[in-house]
Amino acid sequence: MIWKKKEIDKDLVREIASRYETDLLTSSILARRDKSGPEEICFFLEDDPRFLHNPFFFEDMEAAVDRVRRAAEEGERVLVFGDRDVDGITSTVLMTEILSSMGMDVQWAVPFGDDPYGLTLDAVEQFADNSGTLIITVDCGISNHKEIIAANNKNIDTIVFDHHNPQEDLPPAHAIINPKLEDTRYPFRDLCGCAVVSKFLWALAFSETDLFNHEICLLNILPSNEAYTLEAVKVVNFVEIDRITEIIVPGMVEMDNSRIAAFLSGVEIYVYDEQLQLNMLKRVFGPEALIGLTDIAPEVWNVFPALQKKSLLRIRESSRLARYRKLRLSEIDILVNLFTSLYLNREKKRFLTFEKNLDLVALGTLADLMPLVNENRIIVKEGVKILERTNREGLVQLLIRQNLAGKKLSTTDIAWQVTPLINATGRMGVPEKAVELLLSHDPETCENLADEIVSLNKKRKKLGDDIWDRVRNTAEESHQELEGKLVLIGDQGIHRGITGILAVRLMKYFNTTAIVVAFLEGKAVGSLRSKDGFKVHDMLEYCSRLFTDYGGHDFAAGFNMPKEHFPKLKELLKQYVSTIKTPEEIEESINIDAEIPLSFMTPKLIQIVEGLEPYGQANAPLVFQLNRVKIAELELIGKTDKQHVRMLVDTQSYKWPAVFWNASQRVGRDFTLGDTVDLVFRMGRNYFQNTETLQLTILDVKPS
Repeated sequence: MIWKKKEIDKDLVREIASRYETDLLTSSILARRDKSGPEEICFFLEDDPRFLHNPFFFEDMEAAVDRVRRAAEEGERVLVFGDRDVDGITSTVLMTEILSSMGMDVQWAVPFGDDPYGLTLDAVEQFADNSGTLIITVDCGISNHKEIIAANNKNIDTIVFDHHNPQEDLPPAHAIINPKLEDTRYPFRDLCGCAVVSKFLWALAFSETDLFNHEICLLNILPSNEAYTLEAVKVVNFVEIDRITEIIVPGMVEMDNSRIAAFLSGVEIYVYDEQLQLNMLKRVFGPEALIGLTDIAPEVWNVFPALQKKSLLRIRESSRLARYRKLRLSEIDILVNLFTSLYLNREKKRFLTFEKNLDLVALGTLADLMPLVNENRIIVKEGVKILERTNREGLVQLLIRQNLAGKKLSTTDIAWQVTPLINATGRMGVPEKAVELLLSHDPETCENLADEIVSLNKKRKKLGDDIWDRVRNTAEESHQELEGKLVLIGDQGIHRGITGILAVRLMKYFNTTAIVVAFLEGKAVGSLRSKDGFKVHDMLEYCSRLFTDYGGHDFAAGFNMPKEHFPKLKELLKQYVSTIKTPEEIEESINIDAEIPLSFMTPKLIQIVEGLEPYGQANAPLVFQLNRVKIAELELIGKTDKQHVRMLVDTQSYKWPAVFWNASQRVGRDFTLGDTVDLVFRMGRNYFQNTETLQLTILDVKPS
């Protein structure tokens, strides 16, 4: 294994440490991971939800909020239609709870049994027969053209909350909220479906305030030599819609003839330090200049005492928000930020429901393998904290069964022990069990459902193990037939609930993109998982004439087609593989985040590790290098075959328990008891018999 430690600019490390008040080790890790831009660093260092993006950057968010509020006011019957995976289940639960809390007549549905992904014509028909008037799709809907047209024809409006890649033609829904829409203003594309729903929850809470859809203006006047600079910004729902800057020499322009006067006309105007602003306004336009202003300074000073009597210029120097902007903020930008922070603080009780439901959003984000960058980091970081102390009875029961209740949770704990349980319900055709579990407040019901879900997960694992030996030879033949660039298998014995899991296993086994197809009554259902950054969308487009439906993410997707099209799919893929480029075979390597001096190898290092959580997709756990340490103890371990190694690593000041997985064959060959070695490792917490200890996970060892 090649150890790689990227060279970094020491001046850049010092600059990061100084600007963002971080220690040098954290700064060097961020620099080595190419996280040196202010907006990137923001989401590694902050956990305050006010750094999350404004939901009203979604162009249709106002329309979605208005339509739901009207449905509530008029007592309409609403259907929430979700998906069968963790993201779809949590999205369904969250949206159902939102609407129920508004007193709405709401029912929910998710695909069960062998139902296809997404909204169906049958669901539309049944809802129309039930006098329904509004369908809300969550974690699906973006590809449901004909179903939404059918709903429109029955006078049923549809709102789509989705995050899957849109096809060229969007469905004719009343509103579409999707961060992957081509022309969206929303600044981050990789939200999960449940996160998209949570954005609606935030927007709905904001709609209860007096500023919803209300245009306001922020004004600031600055002296500039013999002239004055007048700056103003218009915002609606905290989204900037217009701004103006005008430089005026006193006495040269009458107020009625200025551009700023027309800009300010008819809107409520907010300033910081009203008397100072009025005095300068009169110097510009004369003592007769009259304009109504609302001063936010007194409330700012009351809520944020540290800002007492400070100018906007001085506030800028200490602003955390300004710290994370590439361009230096002007005073008018600081005023906009101040107003936003002040108002959100004033209305903070309205947003508590949004924050307390981030546990569901964290589950959806981790299960759907969303990259842990940008605002996903804050969402998951806060969501994990809430999950640790959750009052949601269904989640409590799952944590108890996985021996995680009352413990500090990591993203690994959740991704490996919690989300697979919820996912199993959908894989086994009964996702409604998980929805009921998460919606229920009855302890006995939750206990019974949790037991049932654990049993389903065991059954799902057995199905995967049973089919593996049966399909492996077929997969080998397909791998050769498709030039080692793809694997395609289809088998009558494959349960549709394990196509995704089996695709992942094949992808890892053959180190290439895998497609698994299950045959049902007259149709075929396929799952794709890609390798080495290969985006599957173009391949799906190439084969799209065979499909009745398809879609998904860049690296994980699915499709439905008539069963008789499977041979044609094989032929098209044989043609397509010539366009796929495969990376050259290279020796396995590992990227090292920092080399730790022995004197730094103390329990305090865990603070650095946990300070840069959460880890997961696009943000792998930290890897450290440690040189010249002694193997003080060594033991082979394992339930049956002793394939793993337990060690005690002596770093002079401390002796560290460590585990080296699947390394028993290296003992006596590459290292042994008493050797002095260099090693690369990850640091984490280990829980055993109700005792918590810090533990190293060894990734590789070399002689010193």
